[in-house]
Amino acid sequence: MHPTRLYLIDDVPGFTPQIGRLVSMMTYVRHTTLSDAAGLTVEQLDYLHDGESNSIGALLSHIAAVETWYQAATFSGRELGAEEMREWGAALDLGPSARREIQGHDLDFYVGRLERVRATTLEELSRRDDEWLEQQATFWRGEPANNYFKWFHVFEDELNHRGQIRWLRKRASA
Repeated sequence: MHPTRLYLIDDVPGFTPQIGRLVSMMTYVRHTTLSDAAGLTVEQLDYLHDGESNSIGALLSHIAAVETWYQAATFSGRELGAEEMREWGAALDLGPSARREIQGHDLDFYVGRLERVRATTLEELSRRDDEWLEQQATFWRGEPANNYFKWFHVFEDELNHRGQIRWLRKRASA
């Protein structure tokens, strides 16, 4: 998406109208997340505010992991497999395993993962139509949810963690 269209929730070439609007929102959120992480050092990415905190690197990994989980769930109707869980499990769960396992990487590592995961998402979304967005399945607490909500939740989760990234960045730079 062209940077001058960041503030337009609009049609996006290659996508049906509603999916294009969803892609518009996802693109804006990702742009702001990456802007907030820009220029961070490995030390800043690994910074832990206290013993219960997650690092910025872990949060960036979590954002990619959540999107990967929703790809499997909505595009393939499955859970992540054992190999995928080895790659993404600590990032999905955050907490102690993420504090141990997700460290020592530079920003390019995290951005590369985010870009690869998003490229898959966009490729898969381009194959679907607005009717797919409306398809429902049982979700949290046995309640119905449609694919539109699930992909809204992907970037809603990113927005929440972007706020944490902003908070941590100020403290990691102090």
